[in-house]
Amino acid sequence: MTKLKFIDLFAGIGGFHMAFDSLGAECVFASEIDEPARKTYEANFKDTSPQIFDGSNFNNDILKIDYSKMPDFDILCAGFPCQPFSQAGHKRGFDEGKDSRGNMFFVLRDIIKEKRPKAIFLENVRHILKHDEGNTFQVIKEIIEDELNYELYYKVVKASDYGLPQHRARVYMIAFDKELGLPKDFVFPEPRKLKYNMSDIWGGECPREIGFTLRVGGRGSKIDDRRNWEFYYVDGEVKRLGIKEGKMMMGLPESFLFPVSERQAMKQLGNSVAVDAIRLVGESLLQHLNKRQSTPVMVVNNKTGIFDINYEKNKKYAEA
Repeated sequence: MTKLKFIDLFAGIGGFHMAFDSLGAECVFASEIDEPARKTYEANFKDTSPQIFDGSNFNNDILKIDYSKMPDFDILCAGFPCQPFSQAGHKRGFDEGKDSRGNMFFVLRDIIKEKRPKAIFLENVRHILKHDEGNTFQVIKEIIEDELNYELYYKVVKASDYGLPQHRARVYMIAFDKELGLPKDFVFPEPRKLKYNMSDIWGGECPREIGFTLRVGGRGSKIDDRRNWEFYYVDGEVKRLGIKEGKMMMGLPESFLFPVSERQAMKQLGNSVAVDAIRLVGESLLQHLNKRQSTPVMVVNNKTGIFDINYEKNKKYAEA
């Protein structure tokens, strides 16, 4: 069978890439504007996914591309900028300004409209559900379901729900093209036990089983400060979280490279996605897509000669 293809937008250091690659899908396009993050992404994926580093398939500004010339793909993955919807971003949201981080969702809308992927996987902070008294998410929901004609499922997911010792509550949005005719029964995977806890990560006794959410800002806040996320008591002593511990909390392998400063690496970890959670939800997404094989897709079949007037509209799905 031909591999399903995905694109990795607002890619950061490649958490979506790592998760879907492990599920057998192929990344054909990635976009990330932050130069240090691009450096980390390339260091980890250039050898295994050389196709996205050929020509313009590793984009550095999603606002400066002709969407029609993007390679075809089956799944759009995007952890679109969350700062405008979070406490740290002062919750400006869609009002942040034209072509700003807060309006990147509309870039996603235009790409989806142009390329019509089979499925969409978006990630953002959970506060997006309540932003502007729920109006922001209502706009997102209406665009996905009514304007783009996709079936939307969403859930607040914690990294600790799927094995990683970190709270990191995020909204996962999964959507499927309604023209696929899939049953409306997608379910998020059942929670998993922790693979390890914070004592395992530190290699010493830590009173916290599940760690704080890794963040971008607030570094250096003391251990008793409510903003603290990087200091822990280990064997009775205060220790500061580093790259090694951060990688384990995000589900990155020990071999994952950070060819940047320690400060940049910690920032990149704070901006990343929890790989295990993305992988397990991604696996459920792929399983749901497979249901289309048992769902009638009315097209011309070369073997049976069955014909339907919707042939042209459905042909691309039957041939995939």
